[in-house]
Amino acid sequence: MQRRFLFSVVLSFALVGPAALAQTPTPLRVISHSSFDLPKALLAGFEQQHGVKLQIVKAGDAGEMVNKLILTRARPIADVAFGIDNTLLPRAQAAGVIEAYTGPAAQRAAAVSLGGGVVPVPVSYGYVNLNIDKAWFEKNNLALPTSLADLAKPAYAKLLVVPNPATSSPGQAFLLATIAGLGEAAAFDWWAQMRANGVKVAKGWSEAYYTEFSRNGGSRPIVVSYTSSPAAEVFFSKEKISEPPTANLFLKGGVFRQVEGVALVKGGNPAAREAAGQFIEFLRSAPVQQALQTTMWVFPAEAGAPRVAVMQQHAVEPAQFDELPQPLTEQQARAWLQRWTRTVLK
Repeated sequence: MQRRFLFSVVLSFALVGPAALAQTPTPLRVISHSSFDLPKALLAGFEQQHGVKLQIVKAGDAGEMVNKLILTRARPIADVAFGIDNTLLPRAQAAGVIEAYTGPAAQRAAAVSLGGGVVPVPVSYGYVNLNIDKAWFEKNNLALPTSLADLAKPAYAKLLVVPNPATSSPGQAFLLATIAGLGEAAAFDWWAQMRANGVKVAKGWSEAYYTEFSRNGGSRPIVVSYTSSPAAEVFFSKEKISEPPTANLFLKGGVFRQVEGVALVKGGNPAAREAAGQFIEFLRSAPVQQALQTTMWVFPAEAGAPRVAVMQQHAVEPAQFDELPQPLTEQQARAWLQRWTRTVLK
């Protein structure tokens, strides 16, 4: 009887195979904005080290991502969320879609902070500002604007494209910069003047930069983008160039520091909670903090993390930027978006 039992066990193992008897990797659902990008080797290494199978859902712009988290909060579609920034944090907090993470990465000092309350762990940061197409301005012999007020003048009519702040985090960041730098009343007066002067509104940053910006075949030589965009232009250029074809404009009321973080999704799969924490730690690890500089074109949040060469040379951090107190942003963000929509689109 004992021999028959042992034979049965051996036969079963032979038929099923050792791979099938191995532990199934834990699925970890990660929701992010569409710009989330890390080397495949890094992601595969994380999966192998922690016995995890990543399921990364890119949900459009960061604003769209937060909207999806809110719409699905009764049945969450993710366990961890990357890309909630300081412009969208008030909306995520008010909707109760994220939970605090208290592991080592949350306790360790970061170069930047996202503010108070239930806070994502900072992963990266960058500056939203205006980019210009240098060749267009040279060809048209037009001086660069030196203030936001210049952009409302006839000479700059129909030159600017901005992402919609209702659906785009850089769009919302730029709106907040105008309010912080000009004051609320003057900012919305400026937006009304820009509507009259032909400002174009794109759904998100990708459409603004890759479709409407003149550098990429569009008709608008001024675009809301990032201080790291010129560095990316050098890095990805087909020809070997030493100077970027675009440049940053650091205008009063036109620069905003955007901090991105990663957070646990409230109501996520309890079986994946440990893996979600490991993923948060992974995003603050040295290899990821280096890689994200030339994949997502942002600065590393880990204090003391070294900069890659192209970012050191062509992604200058502005000396000044405009920001608002977090409590004021939390109170007024929704009203400002509604007012912007009435002023610019309706």
